[in-house]
Amino acid sequence: MKRMELRNIQRVYLVGIGGIGMSGLARYFNHLGCIVCGYDKTPTDLTGELRNEGIQVTFEDNSGGIPKSFRDVADNTLIIYTPAIPDDSDILNFFQKKGFVLWKRSQVLGLISKDKFTIAVGGTHGKTTTSCMVAHILKDSGHDCSAFLGGIASNYQTNVLFGKNDIVVVEADEYDRSFLTLFPNIAVITAMDADHLDIYGDHAQLTESFQQFASQVKKGGVLIHRKGLPLANGFTYSIDGDADATAENIRIENGDFYFDFKRGSISIPNIKLGIAGLHNIENAVAAIEVALRLHIDWEAIKSALGSFKGVKRRFEYIVKNHSHIYIDDYAHHPEELRATISSIKKLYPDKKLTTIFQPHLYTRTRDFADGFAEVLDMCDEVILLDIYPARELPIEGVNADMILNRMKMWNKRKCGKQEVIDRVKLEKPELLLTVGAGDIDQLVQPLKNALEDV
Repeated sequence: MKRMELRNIQRVYLVGIGGIGMSGLARYFNHLGCIVCGYDKTPTDLTGELRNEGIQVTFEDNSGGIPKSFRDVADNTLIIYTPAIPDDSDILNFFQKKGFVLWKRSQVLGLISKDKFTIAVGGTHGKTTTSCMVAHILKDSGHDCSAFLGGIASNYQTNVLFGKNDIVVVEADEYDRSFLTLFPNIAVITAMDADHLDIYGDHAQLTESFQQFASQVKKGGVLIHRKGLPLANGFTYSIDGDADATAENIRIENGDFYFDFKRGSISIPNIKLGIAGLHNIENAVAAIEVALRLHIDWEAIKSALGSFKGVKRRFEYIVKNHSHIYIDDYAHHPEELRATISSIKKLYPDKKLTTIFQPHLYTRTRDFADGFAEVLDMCDEVILLDIYPARELPIEGVNADMILNRMKMWNKRKCGKQEVIDRVKLEKPELLLTVGAGDIDQLVQPLKNALEDV
């Protein structure tokens, strides 16, 4: 591929600009003063924010709408695309036929981070919250960093942060082997459960890619990973078991999670975590270890974790009052659901949990139907939506009923979106969870209104 000099870039077009990772790049280049525009198929709150920031976004896949300044190949023009864009996209094919070099988001992240001190956080789940924690500790402590995040950090209401030093925190995405463009100084791996089997074929191939990512840590750098992962070396962490760094004395006080951090002779007592969940305590242990490696004072680390507000759609409280608790979460893998549901049950053991779940992808539903059914049986009531297909075409015989029919609980049903809103308005569940990575987020405000009789 042709060598790209980022300092020469003046214009950037993003095909799939509305994605969480792509929008971060759009904001980055806009911050640098480039002319930035792009296409996505659906208007969202995020694309609305991009437009408000002066970035031109179109929702028609029509190459005729591409601005004149982007229609000819030039060294100062960068075209970025996401693999989620269909091959028959008119805009994508225009750039290909004109002879533009097309760059994936991951390749551009590799370019941006190449000459910087890079902290890359990967894992089949946990990577977004952990990378946001790391970035917040660096920002809040005054150590500073730039960051490219896979979610909207609630402390900053954005997915990209700009720092004044050469440290960059990057969420390392395993989808399409994207993280193999990164060569970090510090790598964190949170989980390696089977996922994205439509890309990898089997769990062994996924594991091999994570092992390759782990091997790309720069000389003198460090690999930090959760205890028990199939990695040959590195520094381990856990909330239980014999790891190099651990969380001890985990407890809930007045609805907040507290724990003590322990690593060798280093102990940080009575840490209050600003967000809920046992899985987030484990994420925090990893983030603390990163911060200690950067010689950040433990009191500053402790303060930052107490003020951490989490990530939008990661165990996010939508309603929290004496009558109703409503939590929204992005979980879309059985183990992510297990972590979320287990934490909710631990926090609210006496409340009836109603869960609304939207399966994400036909292939993931097919591959993990048994796992989804087992975990959802932990709830008291389950409502399933139809599968959100994202980039996939339907697979015969694969639908939400694959999960529903495997569940052993009796209080379960499949509903359409409007019926879900109507049921919540009528039944007013005391503890409600919406979960999934598709467009279930569009139900959050209507469900909030239904609970509150707005």
